[in-house]
Order: sequence, then structure tokens, then C-alpha cells
Amino acid sequence: MARQGPHGRALRSGRYSEPGRIYHVISTTRQRLPLLSSLASGRVVVRTMKYLDDGAATDTLAFVVMPDHVHWLFGLGAAMSLSRVLESFKSHSARELNVLHATRGRVVWQKGFFDHAIRAEEDIRAVARYIVANPLRAGLVSSLRDYPLWDAKWL
Repeated sequence: MARQGPHGRALRSGRYSEPGRIYHVISTTRQRLPLLSSLASGRVVVRTMKYLDDGAATDTLAFVVMPDHVHWLFGLGAAMSLSRVLESFKSHSARELNVLHATRGRVVWQKGFFDHAIRAEEDIRAVARYIVANPLRAGLVSSLRDYPLWDAKWL
């Protein structure tokens, strides 16, 4: 019998939320559609991150909002589990995006998300540089200063 690849449930079963741990999370839009390509849509996502920071669920260190996905580096607070943070992030931003675009019930986010818990020996600033350089690697801009939807605490 051939082995099957990992499934969402199997990946989530080993997921562990540790308050104070730094996580790099990637979440993609439904069918990788460029639903976040406008500045207004991207700002909705950024405001949602700020909302979670203000509620002590997260402490954002770096992020970039790409047209079809988001990279987010944050410290996990004690208020919510990692899965709950992403559930709140997706539901809050989807509601706001529906208001912005005068749509109802539009599915914005793909189910699930990728997460990587940053190990003590990893260089957090190198991870942040990787995250914010996404628009350059994707060929969206030739200079990061021309891309409005990113930030990092160190810059």
C-alpha cells in the first residue's frame, strides 16, 4: 500500500502553541487568488494584525502582505492558542474585506496555515529579512521601499 502525503488534520495534530514562542506563519488566499492586491485590501490585513497585537494575542515582529498570501512573524501571547489566533485573524479580516468590497460570504482564506516555531538558535532578523524580501523575489518591485505592505520592528 502506497503512503499518502500529509493531510491537514495530521499536520494540526502535532501543532503545539507555546505562549512567548515566536512563530512564522503563512496563510494563503482561496485558490491563491490575488484578493489582497489592492492597497486597501492589504491595509485591512495589517489592521487585523494590529488588532490582535492590541489584544495581547500577538506581538508582531515582521510581516508582508502579498497579493495571494501573508507572511507574519510574531510572538504568541498568552491570550489565545496559535490556531485560535489564526482563526481570529482570518475571520476578522474576511469580515472587513467583505465590508470593503461590498460582498457577502466571500471565502477569502484557504483552510489551514503553515507555521514554523522559531528555534532559539535561529536568527530572527534573518527570518524577518526573508519575509519582507518576498515582493522583491516575486518581481513585484525592484526596491522594497516601493512596496507599501510590509514592516519589521528592526527597520
